[in-house]
Amino acid sequence: MAVPKRKTTPSRRGKRRSHNALTAVNWAEDQNTGEPVRRHHIDLKTGMYKGRQVIEGKE
Repeated sequence: MAVPKRKTTPSRRGKRRSHNALTAVNWAEDQNTGEPVRRHHIDLKTGMYKGRQVIEGKE
């Protein structure tokens, strides 16, 4: 059975956990409808991406 030889220091523990933080989702306001949309994602309702029609929107 593996047993640590020394106690893990708080700084080393914090370095290991530094990537566990949650990041906020980047939302933007749609220029046409004013609804919040995610950046760099196709709006599935309208089918628009960067101001041009990419796919047919859902009804």
